[in-house]
Amino acid sequence: QVQLVESEGGLVQAGGSLRLSCAASGSIFRINVMGWYRQAPGKQRELVAGITAGGNTNYADSVKGRFTISRDNAKNTVYLQMNSLKPEDTAVYYCNADVATGILRTKIYWGQGTQVTVSS
Repeated sequence: QVQLVESEGGLVQAGGSLRLSCAASGSIFRINVMGWYRQAPGKQRELVAGITAGGNTNYADSVKGRFTISRDNAKNTVYLQMNSLKPEDTAVYYCNADVATGILRTKIYWGQGTQVTVSS
């Protein structure tokens, strides 16, 4: 079994910064793509950013230039540095990981979610 444990989010003023982390543990053979998603009240869950094992990244247009995703493969951890936060960034943030638990076994795992609230 694999677990993803996220750091606490928090309340921050508009223009502020926050860093999230998510550590994977358990029966991990290899982690392929890791990512961050978010879900605001009344909205669908959306991709915020993703990063491959080799470090290639992609971002939602709404966060480009403000958010940075990174990962530490040795620690099986992914980070999301969020700068210049806006009220519309308020959401529950979830990390996810495409984990290979064996040579032919892969599965998507999700973190428990952490609330990020940006006040205006």
